[in-house]
Amino acid sequence: MIVVIDYGMGNLHSIAKALEYVGAEVLISSKIPDVKRADKLVLPGIGAFGDGIANLRELGLLDVLREEIVAKAKPFLGICLGMQLLADRSFEFGEHEGLGLVRGDVVKFEFGDEKLRVPHVGWNDVDFRRFSPLFAGIKNHTDFYFVHSYHFVPSGLAAALCDYGGPFAAALQQGNIFATQFHPEKSQKAGLKLLQNFLEWNPSHA
Repeated sequence: MIVVIDYGMGNLHSIAKALEYVGAEVLISSKIPDVKRADKLVLPGIGAFGDGIANLRELGLLDVLREEIVAKAKPFLGICLGMQLLADRSFEFGEHEGLGLVRGDVVKFEFGDEKLRVPHVGWNDVDFRRFSPLFAGIKNHTDFYFVHSYHFVPSGLAAALCDYGGPFAAALQQGNIFATQFHPEKSQKAGLKLLQNFLEWNPSHA
């Protein structure tokens, strides 16, 4: 069973429907017992980093997520804000501490070119830079759908890059953690294929 974590940030039902479409048993929940009994976890999200962390803290999920993802090594998929929350820090409207599961910071797009608008919205080419089973069956340089003003700057190598006024991390992979800045649930066939790959992914056997 995949639990899509409900912490009040973004459209949870679109990701749940996409996962169900590729054959997953899905539960949308904010309850700690559900998170603990899940086989896999998905943390989606749209909105401000500070609000996201505050909501997870209020629900008592910060330490639970660290336990389930790190100690129990459950397969985890973070999407958009759900990817950014993995960071050490975010500088969105101040400075906020993240989950600290993937080393790095979240910063705002800063451009000298006024033609590039913020937020970055729409389809953009994604360049796979590291092998990942979640990219299986998807051609490199496929377009995925993005909506964001801030981006994750990891201390290590990104699994995929996108170029918007310069390269930024479009996807991260670290052990049982996989995360995308883009929205697979809005990315048509390629996004559904990535979600199917997540459904079939067993990082302990990698």
